[in-house]
Amino acid sequence: MKSNPLETAVGALVVVAAGGFLYYASNTIGISAPKDTYTVSASFRSAEGITLGTDVRMAGVKIGSVTGMELSPTTFRAELDVEIRDNVEIPDDSAIAVTSEGLLGGNFIEIIPGASEFPVENGGEIEDTQGSVSFITLLMKFVSGNE
Repeated sequence: MKSNPLETAVGALVVVAAGGFLYYASNTIGISAPKDTYTVSASFRSAEGITLGTDVRMAGVKIGSVTGMELSPTTFRAELDVEIRDNVEIPDDSAIAVTSEGLLGGNFIEIIPGASEFPVENGGEIEDTQGSVSFITLLMKFVSGNE
């Protein structure tokens, strides 16, 4: 069985390209080596458009992602867990909101920092929340003249 140098080179190129693609994909969706993070929870009336892995941003900069999402059986609210990078301290009086990137963009979680000198601790909760607003509902209110 003879090996053709051209076939070997093409095979090596395919393996390198596949490895590059996997590296790019893992960094894009956040599957990478464990980072130094802490977890914060929040309860939303509506978390429409949010899924596991959704970005958590502050001032437009990604500082974490959504790692847990479930419906509370007692309050019927969306309970979210978000992981935040350790080097970002969030004041404990901060607000958290489901925000849209625009008419055609996706949703993300935005943290609006408060003025407290004390940070939210690992496992803590941000209580000031604002759920997602449905664009269709707003449009229907505008068209029908209801406020």
